[in-house]
Amino acid sequence: MRGTEVVIGSIDDVGGCPACGAAAPEPFHLGEPVPVNSCLLLRDRAAAVDFPQGELALALCPACGLIWNGQFDPALTTYSQDYEETQGFSPTFQAFIRELATDWTERYSLSGGTVVEIGCGKGEFLVEMTRAGVGTAIGIDPGVQPSRVADDVPITWIQGLFPQDLPELRADAIVCRHTLEHIAPVREFLTSIRAAITEPDRTVLLFEVPDVLRVLDEVAFWDVYYEHSSYFSAGSVGRLFRAAGFEVLRIERAYSDQTLLVEARPAIGGLAGVLPIEESPAELAEAAGRFARGHQAMVEHWRDRIQAVEAGGGRTVIWGGGSKGVAFLAALGAHSDLVAGVVDINPFKQNQYMAGTGHRVLAPKELTTVEPALVIVMNGAYRTEIGNELADLGLTPIVEAL
Repeated sequence: MRGTEVVIGSIDDVGGCPACGAAAPEPFHLGEPVPVNSCLLLRDRAAAVDFPQGELALALCPACGLIWNGQFDPALTTYSQDYEETQGFSPTFQAFIRELATDWTERYSLSGGTVVEIGCGKGEFLVEMTRAGVGTAIGIDPGVQPSRVADDVPITWIQGLFPQDLPELRADAIVCRHTLEHIAPVREFLTSIRAAITEPDRTVLLFEVPDVLRVLDEVAFWDVYYEHSSYFSAGSVGRLFRAAGFEVLRIERAYSDQTLLVEARPAIGGLAGVLPIEESPAELAEAAGRFARGHQAMVEHWRDRIQAVEAGGGRTVIWGGGSKGVAFLAALGAHSDLVAGVVDINPFKQNQYMAGTGHRVLAPKELTTVEPALVIVMNGAYRTEIGNELADLGLTPIVEAL
């Protein structure tokens, strides 16, 4: 996992909800097989096309609202220095993490303090926290690459796993961004964090996870992929944290309402009440039903859109060579052959191949040769940024965001 250890003997091993242990219902969504990793750098096209696939079977717990993939097998996923998940080359993303790091540092008086980030990825966020005033920082992740981080930041990097490579969490704040969704036994994971905190009266938890309610409401099939074994709404993540022994201080939406920021601390006395943002499991079930009913129509919409461009003599490219792009292409099936290219600004992804379809990842400047008629932006948060880059290249395609 990303900076974590899979806990053996978890409650989901016997088929129950990984958050509360309730009996698992029938899946509400059965997807086509998808690549088991979507951010690995693949240097060989044949290996990319033949990349191992896994099954998707999303179930929703009627008791707590957690959504999880009942067919997820952690043995199939790989996290290493070849896992290229970072969005840190985007000015839009950089501005977001800079603002978030400053906000958390100021609001929780972390200036001069110690922060540990579990699942730190390539470390961009932890760097921003040190720039915001954090005194000491520790980042742990199997994919961290210290050589890509400036030498003048007070950060200790651990290329390893929690908890075996970092058994104690002695810190003012525990940060965990975009890692919890990669964990199958989510309650055991949070419970292990609670047990590892050495000074619970001074430690705050600062998490970020994708908001599954948006995925369901928008029928965003491109946001369902194998590495994400768990999917959280405001209500389900709040209930999970309380069940693991934390008081939830705040939950809010961020990044074009795509993610949830969760702030909590170890519960010392009684637990606080439900926050206004938290929906009930019944409300989430209604959204899941809408997703299931609208899934095929949404996939067909994009297949038809790309086919229409092809029929008109134009070319379509997608912008975003990460997980959303892999999931989008996988859902297109044979229609993925009509996509003329995949673009990404991350230089470490360029000239690599997309798992599943084998599309080579292009640098933006290569579009002057492709001359696309349609650019489909995999993440709408970057639409303006991408539009500006296309204009700088002298290109005027139609730009549509998922």
